[in-house]
Order: sequence, then C-alpha cells, then structure tokens
Amino acid sequence: MGRYELVDFPATFRPADPPRAGRVLFWRPVATMGPVEKVIVPAGVSLGSGDLSVVRWSDRSGCPKVGRVPYFDLSLEQAWPVLVRCRTQQRGDPACRFWGAAVLLALELVAEGRLDQTLTASGYDAWRLARLTEAQREAVEQLRSAMPPHAHAASVNSAPARPAMTDPAFVLSAFLDAMADFLPRTPGAALATGSPAFAAPSPQHVPHLVLRSPGLAGQSVLGVRISLRLELGADTETGVVAVVQVHDTGALEGQQHLLDAGMLWREPALPQSPDAVRQMESLVALRRAARAWSALGRLLSDRDQRGTLELDAQEVQDLLGGAVVSLARADCAVHWPRDLVRTLTGRTVVAPKPATAAPASLLSTDQLLNFSWRAALGGVDLTDDQMDLLAESKRPVVRLRDRWVVVDDALLRRARRWRLGEVGGADALVAALTGTAEIDGQLVEVHPAGWLAEVRTALTAGPEQQAEVPAALNGELRHYQARGLAWLHRVTTNGLGGGILADDMGLGKTITLIALHLLRQRSPGTAGPTLVVCPATLLGTWEREIGRFAPHVAVRRFHGPARSLDTLPSDAFVLTTYGTLRRSTAALSETVWSAVVADEAQMVKNPFSATATALRKIPAQARVALTGTPVENALSDLWAVMDWAVPNLLGTLPRFRERFAKPIEADQDPKAAARLAALISPFVLRRRKSDPGIAPELPLKTETDQYVPLSKEQGALYEAVTREALAEIRASDGIGRRGLVLRLLTSLRQVCNHPAQFLKESDPANLSGRSGKLDLLDVLVDQILAEGQAALVFSQYVEMTSLIAGHLERRRVRHEVLTGSTGTAQRQRLVDRFQDGDFPVFLLSLRAAGTGLTLTRAEHVVQYDQWWNPAVMDQASDRAYRIGQTRPVQVHRLVSEGTVEERLMALLAAKRTMADSVVNSTDLRLTELGDDQLADLVALRRPR
Repeated sequence: MGRYELVDFPATFRPADPPRAGRVLFWRPVATMGPVEKVIVPAGVSLGSGDLSVVRWSDRSGCPKVGRVPYFDLSLEQAWPVLVRCRTQQRGDPACRFWGAAVLLALELVAEGRLDQTLTASGYDAWRLARLTEAQREAVEQLRSAMPPHAHAASVNSAPARPAMTDPAFVLSAFLDAMADFLPRTPGAALATGSPAFAAPSPQHVPHLVLRSPGLAGQSVLGVRISLRLELGADTETGVVAVVQVHDTGALEGQQHLLDAGMLWREPALPQSPDAVRQMESLVALRRAARAWSALGRLLSDRDQRGTLELDAQEVQDLLGGAVVSLARADCAVHWPRDLVRTLTGRTVVAPKPATAAPASLLSTDQLLNFSWRAALGGVDLTDDQMDLLAESKRPVVRLRDRWVVVDDALLRRARRWRLGEVGGADALVAALTGTAEIDGQLVEVHPAGWLAEVRTALTAGPEQQAEVPAALNGELRHYQARGLAWLHRVTTNGLGGGILADDMGLGKTITLIALHLLRQRSPGTAGPTLVVCPATLLGTWEREIGRFAPHVAVRRFHGPARSLDTLPSDAFVLTTYGTLRRSTAALSETVWSAVVADEAQMVKNPFSATATALRKIPAQARVALTGTPVENALSDLWAVMDWAVPNLLGTLPRFRERFAKPIEADQDPKAAARLAALISPFVLRRRKSDPGIAPELPLKTETDQYVPLSKEQGALYEAVTREALAEIRASDGIGRRGLVLRLLTSLRQVCNHPAQFLKESDPANLSGRSGKLDLLDVLVDQILAEGQAALVFSQYVEMTSLIAGHLERRRVRHEVLTGSTGTAQRQRLVDRFQDGDFPVFLLSLRAAGTGLTLTRAEHVVQYDQWWNPAVMDQASDRAYRIGQTRPVQVHRLVSEGTVEERLMALLAAKRTMADSVVNSTDLRLTELGDDQLADLVALRRPR
C-alpha cells in the first residue's frame, strides 16, 4: 500500500493554445486512496511537483464533487508513453486506460495522414485531425461514450457554486488534436511542409500565414463556431433580436455542445480551461462574422449586450437577403423562428368592385373593374383591412392572421400603393384571359378575382361540356357537334357577344348553327330571328340544310329584286349575301336579330371594306363567324373577324398590330403568340378532321407532294423572266418594287403551270410535252379513269382551268368546269351531276369552288398549283374529304422541282408551326425580301 505508479492515478487533459502545449494531469482522489508514500515513475521522466489544486470529478452517482487534491502535471511528450503502457498492460486506473486508448487511436489516424495544417485562434501553427472516414468518426464516438467520469475532471481556481464536468466530446477532441499537433513534429516535417513552423515543437506565432484549410481558406480552424438565433416580439424598433449561439466542433464534426454566447461570456474563465478556450475562439469567430456582416461589430465593442443584438429594419432586410449568404461563407448560420411565415407573396389582381354582379355585356366599355396589387398569405389574398395594415407598417416583420410575416422593402413599397385604378370590362377580360396587363407602361402578370375569375374559368374550361340538344332538331348531333353547340351557347349567352367556329369543312358547322338557333328560341331573352350572311353560292345549301334539320322553321331569302322582311316570323331564318348586305344595310338594321351568322367570314377580313362596315351595323344579341381560314394572309385578318364577333376584345387595330401582329409575324415571338392564343382561344373553336375522336368514321386521307421537272421550254422561259425581272427590281424601290416582286412571282408560277398560260395563248393546238405538270396530270387522269374513279382538279387561275379543259376535250375525257362566272343554279346542277356520276373529272377554280361544296364522289384531289396559304388548299381538299365520304381520298400536290414553287412549299411548312400556335397565320411577306434573298428564292436549281 503506499507505493504507486502514475498509471494507478486517474488522468485528465487540460487543453492549451497551441494544442501540443496541452497537459495531462494525473491526480490523486484523496477520498478513496490511502496515504502515498512514494510514486514510482519511469526513468528519465521529470515531474512537475504538484501543489494542491481544486479538481472537479464525478462520483459513482454521477454528481460532480469539489475537493482539493494533489496532482502530477506531464507534457504530452512525457505522458503518452505512460498512457500507452497502461493500455497495453491492461492495468491502472480506468481513466488512465481510457486516455491510453485515445493515444492509440491518435497514432493510427496520424499514421494514415489524416492531418491538415491550420492556425489556432491565437495565430500559432498547429496540425489538426481532418478528413476522417465514417468508420473513424464512429470509432471516436464509441471512445467518447466509454469515457469514465474521472477522465474529464476539470481544474478551477476556486470552488464554484454549481460544480460541472468538462464536456467529454470537447476534451476528447482537444486531446486528439493535441496528439495530432505533437506527433508529426520531426525534422522530416520541415521538408514535407516547406516551412519550419509545422516542424518545431515550440510554439511558432505565424498569424501571417495563408493556409488552405478544409474549413475556411486562409483562416484559422476553430474548435467552435457561432450562429444567430432570431427572436420575435421584443420591445424594439423592429421587434427582432439576434442571439449569438456557440457550437463546439472538432474531431467529431458535429454540434456536440450548444449554448448562448451570453452565458459563456458572462464571467471570466480559468486560463487554459475549456471555457476559456471557448470564449477566445467564439470571439475570433464573431470577428470573422463581423467582417461578413458589419452589424455584428456592435457586439465586439459593447460586451454589455451579452450576445444579444437588437436589429433595425435595414438589418432585418439584410438578413432576408445577401447577408445570410455572406455569413454562411463565414461559417455563421442564421436561424429564423419556426413559426415565422416567409411566404407572403404579391400579385396584381383585376376584380369587380365590391357588391357588383356580372353585367349583361361583359365587354361593355362602361363596365369598370378595379386593378389592385394584392399580397397573399398562404395563397389567400389579404383583405382590404389587412392590406391597409401592411401598407401602414414600418417594420419588416408584421403580425397578420396571428402569424409573424417577413416583408421585404419591395413588397412594402407595393403595399403602400396597392390601389392601382380602374379598368373597363373589355380590358379586364383581356387581362383575365392572357394573365397580363399593361400598368404604368409595363407588362405585368395579373390574376382575376370574383365573378371575373368565374367567367374566366367557364371560358377556359374547353368545349368538352355537352349541351342539351333541342328536341325540335330533326337529326342527331355527333359528339363533337354537341360539344360545339355547348361552346356556342356559352359564348353567345354570357354577355360576351359571340365567337368564331373554325372547324374543318365537312364537320357539320351548319347543323350546329341550326341547333343553336333552336336552342336560343327556348329562352325569351335570346329568342328571335337569325340572319345568315353568306356567299350567293351557299344560299341553296343553307336553305336545304334548314329544311332538312328544322323543317318547321320558316326560311326566307333576302336576295334578289323582290326581297322583303315584311311579316317575318319571330323564329325565322333569313338568308342573304354579302353583296345584298352592302346594298340593304338600312333595311337589315331595322330588325334586332337574335343572332347574326357570317358564313365564310374571311369575306370581311378587310375591316375597312364596305362589306365589313355594313356587317358591323347590323344589331344582334349574338354574332357567330363561320370560317375555315380565320387568317388567310396576316393576323389583321383575324382581328377583323374577331372584332366583329367579340367587339373590343382585341382592342384597336393599331394597338393589336403593336402588341401582337408585329411581334408574331415579324419577330417570331413565341411569348406574344402564346398571349394571343390565350386571349382568343375561348372564342375560337378550331377542330380538324385529323384530331383524335373527331371524325373516326372518315376514311384515310393521303397527301403527296409530287415534284415534276420543267420542260426545256419552261426552263428557258423561267430563266429569262427571272433575269429580266431581277434587273428591273434592283433598280426600283418602295411600292413600285413590291409590285414588281409580285409580278415576278406570278409570272414564274404561270411558267411552272404551262408556257401557254404565261404567253397567254388563247387556243393552243397542242399542249402536251410543254409542261411537266400537265404531262403528270395526263398520267394521273388515265390511272383514275382506268380504276373507275373520279377526281377534282383545282387551280387558282381561271385561264389555266380553261387550258386544261381544252386539253381534256381534245383527249375526249368527260369533264366539266366550275369558275366564278358559273351561275348559282348552274353551279348546283354541276355538283349534282358530278355526285350522280355523269362525268369523272371536275375542273374548279380555287376561289369559286374552294368552299361550300360537297363533292364526296371524288377519291382524288389534284392541286395543280399551290395558293400562298396552305389552309386554302386544305379547304379545297375538304370538298371531297368531308362527312359522307366513305372511300380513301388521295391528295396530289403538283410542284415544279428546283423552282420558286418548291421553296415556297418549304417556307409555308416552316411558318405553319408558329401559325398553329395562334390559329392559322401564313403571311410570308415575300415583297419585303432583299434583292439577294429574292434572287435566291426564285433562282432555278436544275437537278444534278
């Protein structure tokens, strides 16, 4: 008894700066150990004699105790062999054996090179453990969990009121870093590092060194880091304070200890104690964070704040913005309260005035709605009172709906000016449909509210809703026709005016309009006569269709010298032509029509024409435009039809050109196209036969571009015309140049059709062999006749139609011709004869016969030449490919290869993608091409 070795004493560790200067204390717990006669120490080890000191430790109950005990103080160099021997011999005090295990772990980590150079908080050179693997971190954690109480006893100057042990994680991390700083200091270290600082055992004060540490490049790696905890509700200018928090870091790389900086800084700590290290390193971390955000500098100059910083409005805004990023780079996180709502968003709203109902005519210019900027919390708009509260707030944190809400400066500025004025009903609907509006010269995103939002939802729901088909209709509507009826009823009865039904030809627009007329008769508010305005060639079609599907409804033709509206039945259909409309506008304006239907409405694409002017003067509760081509050449065509069907929706023509036409046509702007599509889509119903489920009973339609070579005569004429015209065009400008360009294009297309057309040969004796197109047409006709089939042949030129007719006559092929000069009665007789099989080839001029005819006997459609707009050619094909067709239809498009025709086809195909995003715009603006571009367009490219 009385004779002891160092390993019989419990050991603890006292950190220092630099880490390798830390000391291992072997102390004697006098309460459990008898008198010490002699302490046996290893040879060569010099002990610092130990005066009595106060040491805290924990008894077996886990409660810290205070007592004065003797201890022996060893450096790491002296202590680590003792600790290793204690571990390897499995003898001695448990605390001593624990630190022996820590030495072995440190030796293993250093041997693997898990080291980094760093600077301490005081600017001394140091090595520290770094880049530990997951298994190594787990080994450190297991060792910490096994630490006995005596191993983390702490030395103090005097007995504290509340004894406490040193944090196990902190003291173990400090010991491992101390061993990592001590072990590598050999002569070879200077060669590896290029500096004697990290090889010398003695402290080297080198704060000027710039290191690449794993934490912060060029800065010392600390054993602690700080963060800011924001608290609300304080009695300050903003109601926000920032509390500095201190986190321990180290070998365990985790938040092993957390406390408020005020508690750590409250009293001076014993030199070299863990709390003293924390105090020093936390202030270093604070200085580093203050360089990132200067507001923290107030804590460095005013220690009475005890780690709490009162924030002004600008500082709160800083923490909502870039200051957080800067602090994060300085390893200082910012923690907002969990119940703080940071989802306050703003949006511009167009809404009816309070307590107002939807007007009878939503597009009325005297119907006023409010534009306002609204903030929303959780997706729900603030009330007027809450908006006023927000506008009056001077703090960046506001109490709304019993929640704290962070508001930035930009949002507060908008809130103080949230009432933006009034807007007319038409502009409100435009804003609701497009989602944008121009306010103070800027295009901003807007959202509808109130009944305006309900109207938008109803309009954008699509045509899928079914309508009750009137029992008076003598026939059945197909599913898509019933949906079209529901759509027409919606756009003509909600104070909107009307719309454009732009279904493909042959899908039954006529029966749908007849059903709409019958449906409107069921309500006193919408009942009345319907006026149909159409080309003269369609009068008979309308009359027969009404007689078929609504035989009890009176039909009156307002056409010819004996036209009259006297004793007109209240539910009658009145049929008139565009020409009669111009001449009898006053008479037609005396009746208030339930609905006015403009069939082939592209007839009024020029808004300044007498026809368009007359149509606008006819009073109607509802207006419906029927057309397969709402845009033939330019978007202004669409404006003209839409402005009649849905007045005020697209604004004035100059405004429409500025906002939509120029960006889409000239700049190819997809965003402008999307806005226009969103605006008009509720009022334009466009369906094609090829759409899934629209007309599954229709047979297959095959379209083929058949390229034919020019004959020698055509090639010579083509080059001569091109050469002479380009020279003349280069010498001209302005309107004259545009006219020359159009004349050149027309001439070249006539040459491609047949030299006789260009040369204006009135009665050529022989047309064969002079045109590749005509020779191919002969081949196609022979094949069609051999198979007992029939064909439609379209040309946009009446003179070419006459040349083909003469050619077929000489070949004894039975045929007939329909052009604009064909009378109405004769026109119908020709159609009936073709349908009855009296002749197999029907020659038609595109303008006169491209619409309004049903020619389903034809299995073939030959497009001899192409119009500028492919939609017009599609309508020509639809004379055969329409409801009632039971056989496959083959469309042959004849194109002269290597010529302007071939390149025009490519240009039209490229334009179709942008066009379809709106409705169907295919304006090529060919007259605006430069000289070189034009020359490239019309140059003859001979096949190789």
